[in-house]
Amino acid sequence: MTVLKSIFAAALMALASSTASAARADLVLGIPLEPPHLDPTAGAAAAIDEVLYANVFEGLTRIGSRGEVLPALAESWTISDDGKTYTFKLRTGAKFHDGTDFDASDVKFSLDRARADDSTNAQKGLFAAIDTVEVVDPATLKVTLKNPQGSFLYNLGWGDAVIVAPDSAETNKEKPIGTGPFKFDRWAKGSSITLVKADSYWGEPVALDRAEFRIIPDAAAAVPALLSGDVQALPNYQLGDALPQVESDPRFKVVIGSTEGETILAINNKKPPLDQLKVRQAIAHVIDRKAIIDGASGGYGVPIGSHFSPANEAYIDLTGTYPYDPAKAKELLAEAGFPNGFKTTLKLPPVTYARDGGQIIASELRGIGIDAEIIPVEWADWLKQVFTEKDYDLSIVSHTEPNDIDIYARKDYYFNYDNPAFDKVIEELNLTADEAKRKELYGTAQKILADDAVNGFLFELPKIGIWDAKIEGLWENSPIQANDLTQVRWVD
Repeated sequence: MTVLKSIFAAALMALASSTASAARADLVLGIPLEPPHLDPTAGAAAAIDEVLYANVFEGLTRIGSRGEVLPALAESWTISDDGKTYTFKLRTGAKFHDGTDFDASDVKFSLDRARADDSTNAQKGLFAAIDTVEVVDPATLKVTLKNPQGSFLYNLGWGDAVIVAPDSAETNKEKPIGTGPFKFDRWAKGSSITLVKADSYWGEPVALDRAEFRIIPDAAAAVPALLSGDVQALPNYQLGDALPQVESDPRFKVVIGSTEGETILAINNKKPPLDQLKVRQAIAHVIDRKAIIDGASGGYGVPIGSHFSPANEAYIDLTGTYPYDPAKAKELLAEAGFPNGFKTTLKLPPVTYARDGGQIIASELRGIGIDAEIIPVEWADWLKQVFTEKDYDLSIVSHTEPNDIDIYARKDYYFNYDNPAFDKVIEELNLTADEAKRKELYGTAQKILADDAVNGFLFELPKIGIWDAKIEGLWENSPIQANDLTQVRWVD
């Protein structure tokens, strides 16, 4: 009997040990926005990268959790003395999820496609400096630039620069095929997107076997889903008054981090009377950033005075350029010929910070006679009407792309801003590799945008993450618009 008891006890201990070591391998994450499609190289919506970046698709380089440039499909590179030629040594043995081999011809195809005249890439400007792309051999690629570009390796780490295969490029919007550690499983439109572990991945295997991105647009629904266990992580939600509900619950971690999301009151600079500097200055003077941050981001946003992240060492505080001063705003409107104000429209996408912030800004504008009609739009309509067709007066959006001040130099960009002095600064910045000089140029660019009151610069969007306390590896900050799951695992 004693022997049987000992055997039984040993069996129980072995079972307990094996159960403890068998870490959970599935994860459900709540995300507020559904991507319009699943191809990062053919759309501007941040929600695309938030599901697919580093998980399904990879670039030559990638942006790490601290904003650093890391090797990805390129394991190393050399740069010529003149800074114009980059020779990349590529990963060997990497495959796309359909089983086809990855090699230098796929990189050439992807870069040439992104910079082509008929390119639909939302960040086509990232590739403008490329002169030629040459396949040296299957594992070696040479890229020659028209001129040195200090940000070239960083640019290759954007989601818009991921590598796609010629055979599947045209179907990636519905069935994405990349080289990453996860492969696409299914998209239940309006509900969820599911990824599963890619067993043939060339790199370190991920801990998760399955990850489901569940689309929960309403923060009021996201919190109950988390509390009930239906969802285990809300990596980036603006929860407002719902946040205290989980902050004191020991089952969860609440992590407040930073993003690259410059939240702005976007202004159509060619739409009268918004094309007048004094009108835009009046709008800038009536923006009460504290009230907007308190009402639209739960008090967590960091005020900004230009299009630049406070987390960047080149940031300068320009929030005092046009301090909150309604009397001065009215004076400027009168000087511009609108003593009684004017009517305009404010198109608001569905995210909380835009809808809540829009109500506050509309109220502030009414105080100086500007009657802003609020027009709620869904994301697909915002992308079509505002971003693509430039059919808007005012809007509110967060630009979550990394270090993207150069968008103001793009002539077809939806702000309709045109300043040759600013363009010259960006041109010099693109030719400069010296970090001290680049920092100086970034400062000059920020000041020009602030002085021109191109947009109403509101706040840097905070990253408010809440997840099960047994999860580790989710990013605290968002240096790029991503939910990178490559290091995520469950721990006891």
